[in-house]
Amino acid sequence: MYNILVLDDQSAIINAMRRVIDRMPPELLDSRCRVHGFDNPENALGSLRDVAYDAVISDLRMPGGDGLDFLRQARKLQPDAVRILISGYGDLPSAMAAINDIGVFRFVAKPWDDADLQLTLALALQTCAIQRENQRLADEVRVQRGQLSEQDARLRELEAECPGITRVERDETGAIVLNEHDV
Repeated sequence: MYNILVLDDQSAIINAMRRVIDRMPPELLDSRCRVHGFDNPENALGSLRDVAYDAVISDLRMPGGDGLDFLRQARKLQPDAVRILISGYGDLPSAMAAINDIGVFRFVAKPWDDADLQLTLALALQTCAIQRENQRLADEVRVQRGQLSEQDARLRELEAECPGITRVERDETGAIVLNEHDV
C-alpha cells in the first residue's frame, strides 16, 4: 500500500485527486494507494512527522501557505518521498525553483489530464520504490563490508518506516523536548 499526501486549499481538488488515484489502472501500479488529504500546510506537516509517505503532492499557491516552502520542509522530514507540485498558474520561475532547488519529480498544471496524472504518479512511486531498494541493498553491502553496523542499518529502516522515531530533540539542559504532535 502506497501512502500519498495531497495538500490543496480546495477540498474539491483533494477529492478529485483522490478519485483519479483510486481509479489507477493495475497495469500502472502494482499496489493500492491511500490518499491523505489536507487543506492547510500545518496539518500536513504534522502528518509528515507521523506517517511515512511515498509521494507528497502540493498545490503551489494557497491562502494558508506557499507550496514551495511546504515541499522544502517535506523534503527535510521525508527526503525519500517523491514530491509533485500542482498549480493552476503558469509560473515558470516557481516551477523551475521547485524542480531545481527542491527536487520536485514533476510539475503538473491544473486542470490536469487524468491519464497523465496517473502515469506521472505511477512513475513517481516506481522511482521511490527503486531508490528505497537501492538504499537497502547499499546498506546490506556496507554491513557485509563492516562499514555499517546491522544496528545502524536497522535504524535507517525504522526511520524510513516511521519518520522521526530515531531523532530526539533536547533543550539546553539536556531534557527531552516533546512537540505537540508527540503527546
